[in-house]
Amino acid sequence: MSVKPVSFVVAGIAAIALSHSAVVAFQAAPKSIWDGVYAEEQAKRAEPLYSEKCSNCHGAELTGNDAPALVGAEFSANWNDLLLNDLFERIRLTMPADSPGSLSRAQVADIISLILKRAEVPAGKAELPSTSEVLKGIKYIGSRPESSATTTTRP
Repeated sequence: MSVKPVSFVVAGIAAIALSHSAVVAFQAAPKSIWDGVYAEEQAKRAEPLYSEKCSNCHGAELTGNDAPALVGAEFSANWNDLLLNDLFERIRLTMPADSPGSLSRAQVADIISLILKRAEVPAGKAELPSTSEVLKGIKYIGSRPESSATTTTRP
């Protein structure tokens, strides 16, 4: 076999590999919290847990007491463009303040689902998982993307 045909074969394989990598990278684009990443039932399940473990500092309505609010413009600005895993790990490692690290991974995922619900982020069909691998693929976007916003038209 001569050098030219081998070069064409190698170039062809490289082109296929690059195009496959581009497709995989496009498909692996991070989701955002606006893509229905938690279930309504999960947020509801978190309510008594939040009341017991979080509301004393963060307020019954998540608007803050002794600790910062978990909803609203300031919270959204602080977490905007970060991965949901960052919020998950902050809660998991440092909360509740009187017993840091005492919440299970499932409990933290439930509490985040409640935070999203109270921020009026739409629920999806599946529960928010508690694995870092998945949470690293979900971006916290602090404001509703325009394509998701409800628009009204006036006559």
